[in-house]
Amino acid sequence: MAISLSWLKEYVDITVSVEELAERMTLAGLEVETIEYIGLPGAELPWDPDRIFVGQVRQVRPHPNADRLVMAEVEYGGLETEVVVTGAPSLLDYRNQSDLDLKVAFALEGAQLYDGHAEGQRLIKLKRTKIRGVPSRAMVCSEKELGLSDEQVDIIYLPHDAPVGTPLADYMGDALLDMDIKGPLGHLQSVFGVAREVAALLDVPLRIDVMQVLERKPAELTDDADFIALEIADPDLCPRYSAAFIRGVKVGPSPFWMQMRLRHAGMRPINNIVDVTNYVMNELGQPLHAFDYHVLRARPGKDRPVIIVRRAHPGEQMKTLDGELRTFDKEMLLITDGGGSVAVAGVMGGLESEVTEGTTDILLESANFDFLNVRRTSRLLGLTSDASTRFGRRVDPELTVKAAARAAHLMAELGGGTVVPVIGDAYPGRQPQRVIEFDPAYAARILGVEVPRSEIVRILTSLEFQVSGSQASGSAEGRESGILQVAVPSHRLDVTRSIDLVEEVGRIWGYDRFPTTLMRDELPVQRANVRLEGAERVRDILVGCGLDEVITYSLVHVADEGKLRPQGPPPDPARYLRVLNPLSTERAHLRQTVLPALLDTTRENLRFLDRVAIFEIGAVFLPVEGQALPDEPRRLGIAMTGPREGQSWAPGQDRTPMDFYDLKGVVETLLDRLGLEATFAPGEHPALHPGRCAQVSVAGSMVGVMGELHPLVREAFDLPAQPVCALEFGLDELLEAWGAPRIMAPISVHPPVYEDLAVVVEEDVPAVRVRDLIAQTGSPLLRSVVLFDVYRGEQVGTGRKSLAYRLTYQADDRTLTDRNVSKVRTRIIRRLERETGAKLRG
Repeated sequence: MAISLSWLKEYVDITVSVEELAERMTLAGLEVETIEYIGLPGAELPWDPDRIFVGQVRQVRPHPNADRLVMAEVEYGGLETEVVVTGAPSLLDYRNQSDLDLKVAFALEGAQLYDGHAEGQRLIKLKRTKIRGVPSRAMVCSEKELGLSDEQVDIIYLPHDAPVGTPLADYMGDALLDMDIKGPLGHLQSVFGVAREVAALLDVPLRIDVMQVLERKPAELTDDADFIALEIADPDLCPRYSAAFIRGVKVGPSPFWMQMRLRHAGMRPINNIVDVTNYVMNELGQPLHAFDYHVLRARPGKDRPVIIVRRAHPGEQMKTLDGELRTFDKEMLLITDGGGSVAVAGVMGGLESEVTEGTTDILLESANFDFLNVRRTSRLLGLTSDASTRFGRRVDPELTVKAAARAAHLMAELGGGTVVPVIGDAYPGRQPQRVIEFDPAYAARILGVEVPRSEIVRILTSLEFQVSGSQASGSAEGRESGILQVAVPSHRLDVTRSIDLVEEVGRIWGYDRFPTTLMRDELPVQRANVRLEGAERVRDILVGCGLDEVITYSLVHVADEGKLRPQGPPPDPARYLRVLNPLSTERAHLRQTVLPALLDTTRENLRFLDRVAIFEIGAVFLPVEGQALPDEPRRLGIAMTGPREGQSWAPGQDRTPMDFYDLKGVVETLLDRLGLEATFAPGEHPALHPGRCAQVSVAGSMVGVMGELHPLVREAFDLPAQPVCALEFGLDELLEAWGAPRIMAPISVHPPVYEDLAVVVEEDVPAVRVRDLIAQTGSPLLRSVVLFDVYRGEQVGTGRKSLAYRLTYQADDRTLTDRNVSKVRTRIIRRLERETGAKLRG
């Protein structure tokens, strides 16, 4: 929400700079994200106070050499008037007229402006020139030339009371405070509501004239006005509905000042009637809607139009103002007349009853709706409006009549109509005023600082709470005791308890004023969090391997997980945990594997990249029979595809696709950095390619599977025809082994002995089994066994293979001799022959 500083100043005197004001507001919970300056120093286009003024066109004469140009005589506070050659369309209508009083934005030679006839925003410096033979060194400005709009339409006409000769920056310069107010705080969704907070922060009076229109122009309230019959069929969703009647208006453009304020608030001006509803909504926070009165229908046999607020009939339809045909369910609230629906309550009006250029009589709606119902309706219809945003944050029901009166009189003023001095008002949901007992000592205990009692009373009173009780006014010292009775104003729907009042006192008093204190006790010794530290360690290692971390949704479509089993039965949704209120059917169940989301992410990234290597650490949700809550083990998932090396200028790049062994290298690096030893064995998984799948075990326990994706699974996820490697490990099982104690061995100072050993075994004998037998038999002198060659061919025979290992021998207490090594080697060969049928290769 953007708040105009000039608009804010109409209700409260700003005694500090705009930067300090923004800081004070942010500290008080009204977060100001940015400050945008318009025409002032700091703006993209500051208006030079010595060259850009408020001017007055006194006379318009035809150009002697051009039919579409005129010469305007402009007074701007200088010693003489200035003659400007211009083609402004509206000034063409004033040719040969004098004694004019047209207030305009006027720029002299040397002023920097945007080029009104160029695409985008191109800065130019105004220069003296001749236009069709007539000299001109000044111009009357349009909104685009001043940076107020992106479109070049016509020049700006300022209000008649604009002071001639005043620098335009002083008259129209402004600052917009772009605010991000979180939570159901409808009282802050308006200029007046923010002004109330600023008045309390700066300890200055709040001007409330805008809220006193009913005192200046009294109106009769009735639930049965002559011009309309009101009926609220569902008061649980509509506690109040008020309606005002304005006769004889003329629909046309709204004045420049109102258009500018609406644009600053991010709204597009439409006409004087609709603009007034938007203006008052921004001013007071009450959404309004204007109906063309003569389109509204009466009940059969009745004369007066009727407004009925009711729940929709299932399947009922209506075209909204955006031209879309909407279908409603039975929990959506509609505004209807004697013939059917005319608006979606709290969201948007209907197309049939909108105000048009031919509208003369206006029925003005000012109502209050249940905020949860408005949120639901807006979300299900996919229809968000400024009204629904405000209603969704809770609006004061006592505001409807005040806002209706304010808007009605503005419409009469700008549209030339007459306000009927009766306001229809049905109010079945009136709530009693809330009164809270408040102990200042309780505030001191919660805040940790003693705010003077008199200051507490001032703060609450300035926020329009009514404070009474024992010595409520307090003294200079502010040390009186006694409970205060605090009556909560109707607009503070968020204040229900004493602690809420403490928060109000604390934020207005200023959290930055709280003294800095140290803890009385020493901080306890921080405990190690193996679960958190282990996950962070895994992340660091994988990022070091060149992988990127992703975070995907925990809510999935069950069919997506079924894609991992292309040749098996589809998964049963009954075996999954279902969310009671899913945002969509695509996100209705909790996942039991991280792989589908990783593969979806891989596919989406391959639209822009040729190489993807990603991982995710996240929980899966496994139902446990007999328990309400599921088991939530953490899983590590990895997906890799694309060329082995990324593109670069360096020659000799390896652009072959990544395969099983690239993934295995990442896994080995991960386990090595974690200090773990892994065992890889042939494995099976329905999502992985047969023969290119391995199960990985650590410390005797299987932690997961890895391999290349099955072609059918790859097609199911719309992945390209290239190897896609994936794995899913149980992270908790992995980290349990990582967290176990490690036994450290001393480093020997004696030299090692290296030897190669090649044996021939049957094809079905795993190389890892041979390695393990060598290591076990050669212990403790054998320190390392590394497979460095595998050979298949005529020299070893069909169905057999040669495995060559590099052995490293070393002792802690002596230098090994050939005889020592020979004994160990003999034991190794005999055991291999006995248990695997291996033969020593010559």
